[in-house]
Amino acid sequence: MEDSNPTTPQLTAHALQIGDRINTAGFEGQILSSAPLAVRVGGNGIAVLFRYGVVVLIGLSPEEETDFLERLRDRIFGKITPPEEEWAKIQVAKEAEEPIPVGGPILVKELSVERLLLVSDALAKSVVLGRDEREVANVFDTIEPFAHELAKFGKTSRNRTDLLKLMGNALLVQHRVSGRVAVGEKPDVLWDRPDLERLYARLQDEYELSERVETLNRKLAVIADTASTLADIIDTKRSLRLEIIVVILIAFEIVITFYEIYIRNGH
Repeated sequence: MEDSNPTTPQLTAHALQIGDRINTAGFEGQILSSAPLAVRVGGNGIAVLFRYGVVVLIGLSPEEETDFLERLRDRIFGKITPPEEEWAKIQVAKEAEEPIPVGGPILVKELSVERLLLVSDALAKSVVLGRDEREVANVFDTIEPFAHELAKFGKTSRNRTDLLKLMGNALLVQHRVSGRVAVGEKPDVLWDRPDLERLYARLQDEYELSERVETLNRKLAVIADTASTLADIIDTKRSLRLEIIVVILIAFEIVITFYEIYIRNGH
């Protein structure tokens, strides 16, 4: 993957979240890296597979992408249709210190496997965050009418099943986002190549990985509080129903008792 020509054409990097998990064990091919799994595809292309459901395809033609994704079909769990995807351009720039121009390609000093792994890691985390951000936004869209109803009337017209569904959706998104991928963790390649720290820092800044994670965590905290509130509302409604039932039973028992007394006095 080395190239010393500064006029090297741009490579296209295509990140796709195709499922909740990809089984990478026993994958056949020319292995370039094991963590994450990277394999040679075609002449100069590579595919980087992340176990949390993302594959990053670099330098592949549309036909090669289709063929490779077909190879992965039986290894995907929790398939996502259509897949979440993100694109980027990678270009060699010998004289640059690997900056990332706004709206431009990712500039690297050479197309080494290590550098492509770092680009793939950033893209994979970005595409996962993109889907998680949409999932959280959908939950907020569902929660908002409920919150307005509580604020305006002090109660909700939704029944217990609706509340349980809303709480379930909130908890599901929280689980998916928090357990998906540790965005703050550095790629394994940096342990062997600390000289590439600067490139990865620039990639993190370009895709705003830390900022997006912080925003998601704040929203997840709101979702968690909402789920707790919903649970309290459900418990309160259930307790109220039980109290009403107990009062009715006591009243019924009192009526029966008075009736029996009336019958005895009547005779």
